[in-house]
Amino acid sequence: MTRIPSAVTRRQFLRNSGAALAAAGIAGGSALCARERTLAVNAAADLPIIDTHQHLWDLERLQLPWLQGAPEVLKRSYVTKDYLEATKGLNVVKTVYMEVNVADEQKSKEADHVIALCERDDDPMAAAVIGGLPHTQEFADYAKKYAKHKSIRGVRNVLHDADRPAEMCLQLTFVDNMKLLGDLGLSFDLCMRPGEISDGALLAAQCPGTRFIIDHCGNMPVVSNDDALRAKWQAGMQAAAQLDNVVCKISGIVVTAPKDDWTAETLAGNVNFCLDLFGEDRVFFGGDWPVCLLSASYAQWVAALKEIVKDRSPEFQKKLFHDNAARLYRV
Repeated sequence: MTRIPSAVTRRQFLRNSGAALAAAGIAGGSALCARERTLAVNAAADLPIIDTHQHLWDLERLQLPWLQGAPEVLKRSYVTKDYLEATKGLNVVKTVYMEVNVADEQKSKEADHVIALCERDDDPMAAAVIGGLPHTQEFADYAKKYAKHKSIRGVRNVLHDADRPAEMCLQLTFVDNMKLLGDLGLSFDLCMRPGEISDGALLAAQCPGTRFIIDHCGNMPVVSNDDALRAKWQAGMQAAAQLDNVVCKISGIVVTAPKDDWTAETLAGNVNFCLDLFGEDRVFFGGDWPVCLLSASYAQWVAALKEIVKDRSPEFQKKLFHDNAARLYRV
C-alpha cells in the first residue's frame, strides 16, 4: 500500500508514485509479460486528461458567500495561472469549468466571465457548466439565454447547501426546468447529500431527455461508520445507474479523506463501487481543484486515482481520464 505523502516536492512525488506504480504492475499476477506491463505503466503516466470539474474564482470579481466558513486555504483567489501551475506535468489537455456557487445575483456575471475564458486561445478551458436557480420561475429565460453560447454545456445548483431542503429537486418548477435543459441540449450536475441520491434518480427518471451528472461519486465520505447512510447512498447510486441518462463523475472524493492520513486504498472502495456500477462508458475524471487542497494536491489526487485503476484495461483508463469527457462534453 503506497501512502500519499503530504510534504514532498511535486517532482519527488511524481517520481516516487511512478516508481510505485511500475512496481505494482510488475509484481501483480497478470499474464502480461514484463515489457507489456512496462508499456502499460508508461501509457498510464502519459494519459491525456480532460478535467471536467475545474473551479476558478477571482475574489476581486465574484462573491462566494460559502467561503466565509471555509478553511483558510480556500479564502483566496484561484485563477488560471494558479491552475496551470498546479497541473504542470500532468498532461491536462482540456478543462470544463464548474460553477463555484457565487452569490445568486452574480450568476450571470460568472457565466459571462467563463464564456470569455473559453474563447481565449491561451486557456485550456474548452467548455463550462454554469450556476443557476432551477427552482425559480426566472430560470427558463436564464437557461435559454446561455444555451445559445457554444461553450456552455450545463448547469449546476449545489443541492447540499443548508438552505436547500431535501426533495427540492422534485418540486414541479424544478422538474419542468430540468426538462427544459434537455430540450436546450444542456446537462445538470447533481451535487447533493449522499443520503438523497435517490431523489436525484427520481428526478432523472422524470426527465429522460436530460443528462444528469452525479458529482463527486455521490458525496459519500470514504471513511464513515454510518452504515445507514452508506446503505442509502448505495441504493440511490444503484437506482441512478439503472437510468441511461445518468453518468458519474469521479471527483471530489479525496476531500472526504482525513488530511495527511490517507492512501489510494482509502479512496478505492467508493471509487471502484462507482466505476463498476456505471461501467466504463459512463464515468469520467474531475479534479475539483482547489477544493481538493483540503486533503491533497492535484498531483496526489491524480496519482491516487491512477493507482486505483492500474489493473483495469488501458482502454478503460483512457475513457475515464479523457475519452468519455470528450464525448459527453463535446470538447
